Amino acid sequence: MEKEKQKEKQTEVTEIHHEDLALKTAAQYFGKELLPLLGIPGEVKYIAPTESVKLETRQMYQDFNYVSEEGSWIHLEFESDAVTDDDLRRFREYEAATSRTFHVAVITYVICSSKVKRLKAALAEGINVYHVKIIRLKDDDADQLLSGLEEKQKQGIPLEKAELVSLLLTPLMSGSMEIGDRIIKSFGIMKKSGDAVTEMELEKMYAVLYTLADKFLSEKELNRVKEMLAMTKLGTMLFNDGKAEGKAELVAIIRKKREKGHNISDIAEDLELSMVYVKKVAELMDEDPARTDLQVAEILISQS
Repeated sequence: MEKEKQKEKQTEVTEIHHEDLALKTAAQYFGKELLPLLGIPGEVKYIAPTESVKLETRQMYQDFNYVSEEGSWIHLEFESDAVTDDDLRRFREYEAATSRTFHVAVITYVICSSKVKRLKAALAEGINVYHVKIIRLKDDDADQLLSGLEEKQKQGIPLEKAELVSLLLTPLMSGSMEIGDRIIKSFGIMKKSGDAVTEMELEKMYAVLYTLADKFLSEKELNRVKEMLAMTKLGTMLFNDGKAEGKAELVAIIRKKREKGHNISDIAEDLELSMVYVKKVAELMDEDPARTDLQVAEILISQS
């Protein structure tokens, strides 16, 4: 039971790191560059919190929240399937908790992929009717956009920033190409974009595409995207997350053997590891007994 709790805690830490790697960067770029393209009015002042804690301490995680210049909040949610009554109840709960906690008005925009067939924007219950604003880019053709930009690159014509930004919305557009293929093609075009944007801004674009991939793709499809990102800074950090999780399993084994009374020399021989490595793991454990296996693994990676 204790081992399961520890594994859950390690998984939670990894998920928090995932937020730091992509979601926050994506949120910043989404607010600055993409909201106008989606037709959402108002200018974003800054990013707002995306989690609310209810009285029973259940955390409610939202996709993106922004504070507008007028002081109201813009709440974004992404849907790849039909918008159901349960979805609307969930969005209404987010709004109510956010409004009560921060004393603000909240407008929820539900951004749907082109495959969503049932677009439900209102929920009537009792004497109240709850509304969200639906955004769907079904009239934009991802196939046409991607082929057009690929052709320009083949002809040696430099792409402009606005054209690269439009690639970030391809997962939401219509078209015959699967969403995973659109994202991979978009990454490929961005990597060949030359001096259209700075390296830092390019990484932000990668973060937006990765975040959308994480929302719309299966685990197998998402791994294909990670392969495309392998040589980028974001890809390196995502790789290190997975690497840390693998090392954490080894750290857990070393911890268990130490708890059984095995010394460093025996553990190193049994696991075919160097004594220096096992000693370092033991020192990190003893230095702070509250450290999880994942935290120890992350320190080891940072020091390697």
